[in-house]
Amino acid sequence: MTREQVEHILRAAGAITGRDEWVIVGSQAVLGAVPNAPPEITLSEELDLYAPGDEHASDLIDGSIGERSPFHETFGYYAHGVGAETAILPPHWRSRAVTIRSAATGGVAGICPHPADLAVSKLAAWREKDREFVATLLRHGITTPSEIEERLAELDPGTASTIHGRLRSARAQ
Repeated sequence: MTREQVEHILRAAGAITGRDEWVIVGSQAVLGAVPNAPPEITLSEELDLYAPGDEHASDLIDGSIGERSPFHETFGYYAHGVGAETAILPPHWRSRAVTIRSAATGGVAGICPHPADLAVSKLAAWREKDREFVATLLRHGITTPSEIEERLAELDPGTASTIHGRLRSARAQ
């Protein structure tokens, strides 16, 4: 996915739902901070997003511009409406978030967690694709272990300890 494709999805999501603010929580949220991110972390054709305070908007997105929709078939990428609980993020992630908003988004805002916060979310999920994603973020210097560790201080000690162990594993990849 490219930054322009993210902007297109935001524009479409706003037009469909009337919502002018979306949180992007999947791997493609990296395009907020790194518009020209390395190709190996922008391979997904799916953009995970939700409208804060409006769960119904995610259903509209899935039905209109979601997987296997005419939008997906036409453009080769799609939106996946998710819930706010989909991603485990540090409590203060929003203060560090990067917002995508431009004429290309039709004025619709896409709020993207900072790469270090996104890495915490991926380390919490810990699927194979998440491990590879975090290792790639680290390898390209998009975030650093110390930035991620700073975020862990915001989490409860048990979760922070688990994620810290996973961070060590991701660094070894």
